Amino acid sequence: MLTAEFLLTSLIVVLIPGTGVIFTVSIGLMRGRRASLYASFGCTLGIVPHLLATILGLAVIMHTSAIAFQVLKYAGVAYLLYLAVATWRDRSAFSVQEVKRSGNGASLVVKGFLLNILNPKLTIFFLAFLPQFVTADSQSSLGQLLGLSAVFMAMTFVVFIIYGQLAYVFRVAVIESPKVQNWLRRSFATAFAGLGLQLAFTER
Repeated sequence: MLTAEFLLTSLIVVLIPGTGVIFTVSIGLMRGRRASLYASFGCTLGIVPHLLATILGLAVIMHTSAIAFQVLKYAGVAYLLYLAVATWRDRSAFSVQEVKRSGNGASLVVKGFLLNILNPKLTIFFLAFLPQFVTADSQSSLGQLLGLSAVFMAMTFVVFIIYGQLAYVFRVAVIESPKVQNWLRRSFATAFAGLGLQLAFTER
């Protein structure tokens, strides 16, 4: 059931910086305002499979299957480390032009989607999180889950957009020095690598 407790808890969860937030902020800083919108959309889409897994009961299988969890986990680790290396090796200056071509936008959407779909902790999180707000004696628990999921996704998209836009404003107002750009790039690369290592040591 949609309650103030659900909205507040969801907002706190979405606001906590994670892989999606770091990715969106980094894109907002390096690629611009429109690019951060694509990144936000991709990261939000990456939540859909986890929500569907929870709603359809597939999350139970992942929760009880060590192999399924480990396969998805290490795929996520590999992708985070790939992003870390790619970000570290990127020597181009932060572009001041918006992403206009659909190809660039599609690429960012795919990257954001993969970033979240390869995080098995999201499925386990939704498995533990969503049922708490479903009325036990309700005859429409599926409808409640779908409604709560839609609200959570909408909040995620809006918050990620805000993060990306703030990053863009920060870039325009502050980032002019190549040294600052290099420091930020390496910081994001280190953050992606750290998140990958953290995921690698995550237990079910």
